[in-house]
Amino acid sequence: MLPPLITRPRRAKPNREKERGVTMAIVALAIVSIIAMAALSIDVGTLYEASTEAQRSADAAALAAARVLSLSGLTGDPQNSSQQWSYACSLATQTAQDVANLNTVAGQPPSGVATTFLSSDAGSQTPSSCSSPGAFGVNPMVTVKVTQKNLPTFFAKIFGLLKGYNPTTISASATAEAFNSSASENFNNGTLVPVQPRCVKPWIVPNLDPGSNGKNPFVAVSDGAIQNPGIQVNGSGTGVIGEFFTLSADCTLAGNCNGTGGGVFSNPPTASTGSLQYLPGQVLGTPVAIPSCANSDPYQQAIAGCDQTTPYQCGISSSTAANPNMVNLTENPLVPTGGGDTYTAAQCLTNQSSGRTADSISTAVYPYQITAGTGNPLNASGTIITSSNSIVSLPIYTTGIGASNSTTLTITNNTAPVTIVGFLQVFIQQVNSNGSLVVYVLNVSGCGNGSSGVSEALTPLDGTSPVPIRLVTPPPS
Repeated sequence: MLPPLITRPRRAKPNREKERGVTMAIVALAIVSIIAMAALSIDVGTLYEASTEAQRSADAAALAAARVLSLSGLTGDPQNSSQQWSYACSLATQTAQDVANLNTVAGQPPSGVATTFLSSDAGSQTPSSCSSPGAFGVNPMVTVKVTQKNLPTFFAKIFGLLKGYNPTTISASATAEAFNSSASENFNNGTLVPVQPRCVKPWIVPNLDPGSNGKNPFVAVSDGAIQNPGIQVNGSGTGVIGEFFTLSADCTLAGNCNGTGGGVFSNPPTASTGSLQYLPGQVLGTPVAIPSCANSDPYQQAIAGCDQTTPYQCGISSSTAANPNMVNLTENPLVPTGGGDTYTAAQCLTNQSSGRTADSISTAVYPYQITAGTGNPLNASGTIITSSNSIVSLPIYTTGIGASNSTTLTITNNTAPVTIVGFLQVFIQQVNSNGSLVVYVLNVSGCGNGSSGVSEALTPLDGTSPVPIRLVTPPPS
């Protein structure tokens, strides 16, 4: 057989000697890449978690510092006439540092905590230090910046070789405000922001400041401005903050406030130096957190517990509100020998039952110092504390419309509507056997529901204080 005329050349076997070990190299590179990506993922997770913790720390520190400014009564002295700003500022700064340290970042206290104060003065934000002599009582704000350095990282360390870049340092900042609604239109582009504190006690007081012999109101009805601003220290000064007086029901000891059963109701309530008469409020709904020692009726429950349902809303007229605030003249908070509703509930609230002593306050220094009594639920007897059940909020009322400050009630079926024009925050220093209370003023805020009226569509700020605190992050520029 003849061979084929055309033959296909045979290809030589490829020489793959040079490709030996390539797979190993690829696998090695893949392992390095996988490890690098895993390390980077860990780093990103570490930094993200640390950033979240830093923000949480900054938020808590800013709110704590703002709470110090709120409880100090600083906003009751808008022009800093008492020159007490530096003391409140220093305490707020230390509080911010302490709270930030308690909220660790990557398991450690922050390496840096910077605190800056701002004042909302005529719509602008002015930086301040604790030594600043300026007026910082108008809605003071505090910004806290938390920094944490040298976070544990792996792959991200190589970026540290780049000049000016340190991926192991994170920071976060937060700004909180102590908001006082008094004359807030003047500092809020003409818009009133009402407040509605929670757990308000049903002791409705007239807009008459007993520290000025009942001649001046606590707040101006037209714009809510505080009429007797300033801070008293050890009884020195004429300001409303630190003022003390006896708070008693506008009833006799033998009957209800409605004049039946021997009771005599003064219409309107009166105020004189060192004494102020209140009216019992009508409690709506069911209070919560009620201790067993004051559970007889809604009035007792609202005093000893927390009334979250009665709408003591600042700036809402009683003539237009869907659920107007009312006084309940069938309530008899007093009896001659003790045991009345106010006495029973106030003793329960301040933990004075079974021979225990209540918390006490000293106004000899500023900010005022509260000392825990033997009845304090934190078992902190004899120590200085910053919170107490003896601190309560009270509504201030008028019955006038527009700029009127009338306290004369229109009584129907033993009830009467009132308009809330502000709030007092007071410390109950003493509960007397006849149901009267000795109180110190810690805060005052006014609504500002003048003749032009207030929009009820505005959402009120709430909190346990008539000067609530709120986060306003991001910080104002």
